[in-house]
Amino acid sequence: MSPSSSDPQAADPMEPLRPGLTVDEAAACLRPVLDHFGEGFVVKDAEGRYLYANAAAARMLGRSVQEVVGRCDEELLDAATAASLRAGDQAARLQSRPLYRDERLPGGDEGVIELQTLRYCAPGAADPAAAPVCALWTDVTQVRRLQAQLRHALEQLELQQRQNEELRQELQDQPVRDPVSGVYNRHHFEEQLRREIDLSLRENREFALVAIRIDRYGELIARLGAAAGERVLQALGRLLRGNTRVMDAPCRLGEERFAVLLSGVGLATAHARMESVRRQCEAQMVLLEGSELRFTVSMGVASFPHTAQDRQALLAAAEAALARAGERGGNCTLPAPIALDPR
Repeated sequence: MSPSSSDPQAADPMEPLRPGLTVDEAAACLRPVLDHFGEGFVVKDAEGRYLYANAAAARMLGRSVQEVVGRCDEELLDAATAASLRAGDQAARLQSRPLYRDERLPGGDEGVIELQTLRYCAPGAADPAAAPVCALWTDVTQVRRLQAQLRHALEQLELQQRQNEELRQELQDQPVRDPVSGVYNRHHFEEQLRREIDLSLRENREFALVAIRIDRYGELIARLGAAAGERVLQALGRLLRGNTRVMDAPCRLGEERFAVLLSGVGLATAHARMESVRRQCEAQMVLLEGSELRFTVSMGVASFPHTAQDRQALLAAAEAALARAGERGGNCTLPAPIALDPR
């Protein structure tokens, strides 16, 4: 029984598609379409030699069609690029379906042409390993460049959003920040102290209060001027911010007076942490008009509820410990004594 002419699968591929139009003629009609859209089309034999290359593919290779046909990639390109194209051709022969793969050719404005390739073995070959490989090359260099620019723009947008959020946070914090040292001001200290006491009473947890004074600050101002004092305040503010957590509250209470509220921290831990800060202050170099300044601080550490059971007693305990540190000549950190249980 002869195949029905209505069955497209039964038609001889070399028979006319319609009177006067063969498959070769249809391919000839397709070539200018590929050229118009910049699509490269090549056919290679089993040895990797170009049996066919359209004008777009030849341009991508930086050659004329006459220079490409009959030659292999090793004769046209550098060794690394030729090896990559040869590997793609071999991979296409090992599978029954078309192979999509990214390739790069030398040339173009950026020194490289980015390609998306579609390879497939020519149908009808008895030995697929010896079958010609057809490949469609699509130049996506401009697309990739635009994608990279878009990624860069998105990264810049994300960076700008983070900076805007940081600026928003800074503006939000301005009313409670000391403009010179950058730590919280007295108003925030009072609010935070009230919250810490409430939290301690509610959840039976302790916190620490550290009273801080810059040693001989008045003498420093008298000797070197207000600019030197401002530099010292800035340096101390940086050290306090850098050595405290988000839930802590480093604050400036007066000209040379500071305090730190350490949330959820006991007396011993608070003393160890602030002693580390004191040593950093002692080692800190402050520059003023090319000269180096040094400063030290005294600290008194108290905790709630172990050294005091109410707000006034806690403040008094920290102040008393600070006063004793000053009496010892400054540049030291002293803990307040733990209150004895009256029972």
